[in-house]
This record gives sequence, structure tokens and C-alpha cells, in this order.
Amino acid sequence: MNRLSGVFQFLLGFFLGIFLLVGGTASLAYVVFARMSANPEKPTFAEEKPPETTAKADSQPVSNQESKTEAVEEVAATETVFEEEEETEELPDGAYRAKVTWSTGLSLRSQPASDADRIGGVGYDAELIILKTTADGDWQQVRLPGSQREGWVKAGNVEKIEE
Repeated sequence: MNRLSGVFQFLLGFFLGIFLLVGGTASLAYVVFARMSANPEKPTFAEEKPPETTAKADSQPVSNQESKTEAVEEVAATETVFEEEEETEELPDGAYRAKVTWSTGLSLRSQPASDADRIGGVGYDAELIILKTTADGDWQQVRLPGSQREGWVKAGNVEKIEE
């Protein structure tokens, strides 16, 4: 009887150890894959300027509630103007809209070469206008919507937006 009890304890301990090992590994894998599936933060590039804030210099103090209302109205007016500009922008012949699919964003270059000067950057999931592609298909000339800023990005890192 004592011998049977010892074998039972060994088997129970063995299977419990295997169960804990498999369960722990599965839990760790779940955490790692869950973090990998989340979208990365938008990168910040040294060449980009932070959005300018306009400060009102009034000689009399304004209550906190009034300044919040004015700020919200100002932002809403700015957003509306930006959306209208973006919708009315016409594309040149052969150009199309695309979004960045490279998770860390793209470097905007002055020429279609890896060693060309970096003139800016475009964040992940940002919209671009593809103007043309080099003959070898390695580089694409792009323009940022809402501005006249143009540059070159490495091809294959954008996805065409169906309109």
C-alpha cells in the first residue's frame, strides 16, 4: 500500500509539473503576442516642428471656463478648415493616395537614395500622395497632403487607399 502511494505521488507530481510548465509558457506567449499586435506609437522626428500654440495676451484676466470654451472653438475651427482643404486637393495625373504601412514610419529623403539628405519623416498610418516611382521601382516620390512638401521614400512601405 505504501509503495502504491509513492508511485501515485510521483505520477501526480510529474503531471502537475508538466501542467504548470505548459500553462506558464502559454501565458507568457499570450502576453508577448498581445503586445506585438498593438499598433506602435507615432514616431517623432527631429525635423518636425511641434504644433504651435497661440497665446492670447489680454490685459484683463479671463475666467478658466471662458478660456476653455474659446480654445475648443478655436480647435474645432482649425480642424474644419483642414478637412475642407484635404478634400478639395486635386491629384496630378498618375498620382494616388496611400498610407504608410511600415511600423516605425518612413524617412523623407531629398533624392531617391539611401545616402541622400533626410528632410523629414512620415509616421505610421499617415497619408501620402504618391507622385511617381523610379524606373527600377525602388523609390517613390511623395507629397504630404495639405502642404507642398515633397520628397522620396523607399518603395514597398505604403498601401494604396481605394477611394
